[in-house]
Amino acid sequence: MIVATVKGDIHDIGKNIVKIMLENYGYEVIDLGKDVPIEEVVNHSKKNNIQLVGLSALMTTTVHSMKETIDALRKEGLNTKVFVGGAVLTEEYAKDIGADYYSKDAKSAVEIAKLNFN
Repeated sequence: MIVATVKGDIHDIGKNIVKIMLENYGYEVIDLGKDVPIEEVVNHSKKNNIQLVGLSALMTTTVHSMKETIDALRKEGLNTKVFVGGAVLTEEYAKDIGADYYSKDAKSAVEIAKLNFN
């Protein structure tokens, strides 16, 4: 799976905690870092046959990048599931932007991974 903080956002503490939790549960995680361009998420997803992408945003000014990233993944026809998280997000917003899952915290990210890999 991939985790990334979306384009325009440099806050990655939450993403880093999610990554550590997922790795502790035995999942292989590719961390693309922070301020990640949409094309990079799409290219890594295609190249590595990624089944699950986790997107993080802390700032209200960058959550639009989540929708753009999800739209780009869908446009490419990838069968990738996407979960989103961050302090400014809600479950309703996650649905509005086309995310498959909303992760309110690192534990819920692990539960989402279990749904997709076990």
